[in-house]
Order: sequence, then structure tokens, then C-alpha cells
Amino acid sequence: MGRPRALVAVVAGALLLAGCGSGPSQVGSAVIVGDRSVSLDSVQSMIDQAVRDHPYARKLAAEHKLDLLGREIVRQTVIHELTVRASESENLVADQAKVAGLAAQVRNVPVADTGQGDQVALTQIVSQLRDHNEVASDVVLEQQLAQKQLPKLSVGADYVGISATADNDQAARTRAFDLAKEFADDPGKVQGVVQQAQKEGQQAQQTGMPGPSGYSAGQSAELFSAAQYVGLASTALFGTETNHVVVFQAQKPQSPDWFVFFIRARGTDKAVPADQEAQKPTDAQLTAVGTRLLQPYLGQSGLRVNPRYGVWDVVGMNLVPNKDAVQGVVLPARGAAPAQQ
Repeated sequence: MGRPRALVAVVAGALLLAGCGSGPSQVGSAVIVGDRSVSLDSVQSMIDQAVRDHPYARKLAAEHKLDLLGREIVRQTVIHELTVRASESENLVADQAKVAGLAAQVRNVPVADTGQGDQVALTQIVSQLRDHNEVASDVVLEQQLAQKQLPKLSVGADYVGISATADNDQAARTRAFDLAKEFADDPGKVQGVVQQAQKEGQQAQQTGMPGPSGYSAGQSAELFSAAQYVGLASTALFGTETNHVVVFQAQKPQSPDWFVFFIRARGTDKAVPADQEAQKPTDAQLTAVGTRLLQPYLGQSGLRVNPRYGVWDVVGMNLVPNKDAVQGVVLPARGAAPAQQ
């Protein structure tokens, strides 16, 4: 497990629209998850209440940014429904003492501008609009899911790093997405590219400059243990199924590079031998990992999002305005099951 450490230091912490089929109708729905449909009117009612109760929501209204509030309502709805599905599958029951303690912290205090940015305020507002016990239960169940799976969760993958000059390096992003599609369309190309990337990565470490093909790293058959690298466990690397390709950008400030992973194996039932002591996760890390572990349930959820609220970003486990805003992509390799979108 020594070799992934440099990669982990760089990547750790990185953070669908479907047609109508059977089940609830998309007409009049903001989002459909499984058999549950949340209406457009229900979301609008929550927005109206937020504007009445919270100064920050009125600020958003004045700035014509209430779409952010609607998007956060839908995002929390999706996460809640996926949490319910995962808990049922894993036979988890929320610790009621912890739920009560957390619910007591969700106070009905008007949210004003504290200078922490839109996302913090949006999360607080929508959490207050929802049932407080439900909000708390989601967090506790996500933490319990992480605690259950972390000790035995591992991923085997080939990967390639693509050098980026800045966080908004569009050329590097496009190259990473294109390479992911190439890997998915023709898995036979992976080994050759990984070998070239590994060679250039070694040269880059010596010279401080990317190789002629722009690769910054490469490795085949690497085994990653979630218990040892908790920060990395919250990324799409650990949520993506076998025989899928996932691409996302490394977390700042370590590096803006993009990484393309071909997932060769994903295990949840056997502890991985470690060459160092496992990290003890914080509650915040457990919640982040728990949210990531909801990713495998997306494919079976029949998720459909009304386009007025954007598209689901499986890599970010978030709603974004459009497909150009996604943090990455997950693609099935040729012959594999459809991607988790």
C-alpha cells in the first residue's frame, strides 16, 4: 500500500436526466426517486416559506438566485431517498439517541448572511424546512453506513494522471473526459496508456515538468484501502462499480491535475492488509464517506430530475445547473452494466 500515498495526498478530498418509464410520471414532478415523486408545487411551497422566514433567502430572491434554493431542496430529497434505500439494504437502524441530539441542533433560527457563502446558507435553510428528525436520521445513517463498510472497503484500479496548469484548465478537463471515453469504448487501450503515463510521471517527479504527452502519473493494478485513506474514500473512486471508468479532478491546493481510473475490482467484505495504522475518521469524514457510499444505489433508484433544477452529478453527488458543470463522469466499460447516473 506504499505506492498510492503520493496519489492520495493529491486526490483525497476531491469532491440524470432520464426519460419517462414505468412508475410515477415526470409531468408536474421536480424529482422522482424510485416510487417517490416530489411535485413542483411542493418545492415551490418550500421556497416560498424560506423567503418568508429567512433573510438569506430574501437576499437570493433579490439577486434572482432562488434556483439555487430549489436545487438544494431537490438535492437533499435525493440524498434522503438514497439513504433510506441503502439503510434498508444494509439492515441499518439509526441510533435514536444520536438522532435526538443532532435534531436538537437544527434550530429554527432565521438564516442571515454570515459571509460563509451560498452553499452553507442553503444547507442550513433547507435543513430547517425539512423535518428535523429526518435530517438528523439521514446524517446518523450515513455515518453508520460508513462505519460498517470502511474497514472492508477496497478498490483495485489502473489510473492515469493528466497534468493541469490551474483549477480551470479546460484543456486538461477535456482531455481527461476524452481519455475516459476511450478507456470505456476500448478497455484494451488502458494498459498501454498507463505504462506511458507511469514513465512520464516518473520523469515529472525528477524534472518538475509533465511529460511530452501531458501525463503526471500512472499505475496499474493499484489497491486502495478506504480504512487507510479516509479522505480518498469520500471520492467517486470508492463509489464506482467494477468495470467502470471514473474521472475527476484532484483536490486543491495539492494539485489541479485530473485523474482517470479504470476500476478493476471493488470489495466490501474483506479487510485489506495494511502497512500503516488505519486513520480514525471524524464525524464529518464519516458523513462524507457515507454520502459517497450511496452512489451505487443511484442506478437502481430510477432517478429523474426535472431539467429546471439541473442534472445529477454522480461524481459530486450533487445537483448542478447543466452537464458542463459536473465534477467528473462515470462511464461503463464496453460490455459492463450502465453507469450510475
